[in-house]
Amino acid sequence: MDERELYLGVKENVLRQMEFDRELSDEEVMDCIEKELSQVDKNRILSFEKRRSNARNMFFSFRKFGVLQELLEDEDVTEIMVNGVQKIFYEKEGELYPYGKHFADREELEDLIQMICAGGNRIVNESSPIVDTRLPDGSRVNIVLSPLSLDGSVISIRKFSKKPMDMQKLLEYQSISREIAEFLEKLVQAGYNIFVSGGTGSGKTTFLNALSQFIPANERVITIEDSAELQLNGILNLVRLETRQAGLEGVVPIDIRDLIRTALRMRPDRLIVGECRGAEAVDLLSANNTGHSGSLGTGHANSAKDMLNRLETMVLMGLEIPITAIRGQILSGIDIIIHLGRLRDKSRKLLEIVELSGICQGEIGLNTLYRFEETGETEGRILGKWVKEGELLHREKWKNAGFGV
Repeated sequence: MDERELYLGVKENVLRQMEFDRELSDEEVMDCIEKELSQVDKNRILSFEKRRSNARNMFFSFRKFGVLQELLEDEDVTEIMVNGVQKIFYEKEGELYPYGKHFADREELEDLIQMICAGGNRIVNESSPIVDTRLPDGSRVNIVLSPLSLDGSVISIRKFSKKPMDMQKLLEYQSISREIAEFLEKLVQAGYNIFVSGGTGSGKTTFLNALSQFIPANERVITIEDSAELQLNGILNLVRLETRQAGLEGVVPIDIRDLIRTALRMRPDRLIVGECRGAEAVDLLSANNTGHSGSLGTGHANSAKDMLNRLETMVLMGLEIPITAIRGQILSGIDIIIHLGRLRDKSRKLLEIVELSGICQGEIGLNTLYRFEETGETEGRILGKWVKEGELLHREKWKNAGFGV
């Protein structure tokens, strides 16, 4: 009997006992695993360390997240990528590493997928093989089942810190300057509508969490997300809404657009939309244009200018109106775009803050307020500074908040 056969045999025996007695405590389950391992491994195929490792992994597969549990417990790991049964990778400090462990078989991987989906109130199967969900700690999960994924089912987990990111931590990480942090605090308090753009992994959700700390505590805030990821602190009157996918027969899907519309009937002071990907941009802009100042949102883009182009495309997905009308809606609904980026040294930086200044020759004009400028590189780290390029043009909200001229 090889190690894999031994592992599967022990697992089957323990599962049978757990089905017979469903009230076993964690300690009793671990005792059962160790007892079975001792009985089956009479010829000492496994070393003491290997036996302990197998017992731990088996317990995690029953009561937690199996072979991924150690990676989930490691606070320095930011991403976990499962490419089928045999290949697991993780990201730590911006670098990718192969993980030395793997799933015992396809069944173990599929069981984990179903457990994750059930915990997030999602359904994944052959008829719905792609799903977005989250773990209990808020970590974001994307799952693609085989055979869509040719080499086996894929799990991608974006972990979030147990301690929500705040502006002070961004300052410590040199992702932003103190001058800019103080400027953004006033923008949020004054009720400017802010849109955060950036590429994958640039830290948009993290930055949105940090910005939210500047929202006055007495305001009613409603967050709207595909999978709840935001970790807002200090807001007493907070409502968190999450989409629902189609599942069992009779379960009607609820999308971002549905949630924005209903949120407007809930007397919000501010809306926070986790990410705009399509026609929901129409509803967000409409909400921003109807008295909900200080709303926040994010979207994927390569620059602030590119974010404007993407917003135009997203609005066209939901409305067939002239491009001039679309640009008018964007100009009225968004005041500031903050663009984030991940540099080649893996650091995340605020790269640009722009103000939507007005329509010029049919195009939306951008007034660059701050820009990150590289000044050199040392020991693999990029050096740079934030340059102030312009002054805020639209200052009515600024003055109404009592910040002066």
